[in-house]
Amino acid sequence: MSIDAAAFKKGMRHLAASVTLITTRHDNVRGGLTATAVCSVSAEPPQILVCVNKTASAHDPIGEAGFFCVNILCPEHRKLAERFAGMDGVEGDERFQDMGEWTTLTTGAPVLTGCPVSFDCKLVTKLSAGTHTIYIGEIVDVALHETATPLLYADGCFVHGDALKKAAQAA
Repeated sequence: MSIDAAAFKKGMRHLAASVTLITTRHDNVRGGLTATAVCSVSAEPPQILVCVNKTASAHDPIGEAGFFCVNILCPEHRKLAERFAGMDGVEGDERFQDMGEWTTLTTGAPVLTGCPVSFDCKLVTKLSAGTHTIYIGEIVDVALHETATPLLYADGCFVHGDALKKAAQAA
């Protein structure tokens, strides 16, 4: 017996997570989406997983390209998070236009500069799980900007990661 989707979503609002942009490039066209369903898998070899809805425009390009980048966003990237979540109606390669500074690492997936960290991954496994595909990538390169603070998402709101630092210092 399982709960209904609305109860699941309401419960999951209590799980705070870093806001990420999952990006790829297939047939020389960039694609990406905003995601919070990201998790480390293994340190040896270094692997990370992302859960992508099968209806997302970047779903198929990730699988076809065989690589992706997990860009962990900072508060200054909130508008990008909204854009890649489809909140402004912009789709596909146009999501990368006029916002953010983009580069690449080893795989050629788009890397957003200024992120706390960007993990450049080659796809090693994909698993179907209900409405989503779990893509597991081996991290082949990384860009660190350790002074940047992560953007978080909890209870339907974007939260500045500095709130966590202040709470930890007060404890």
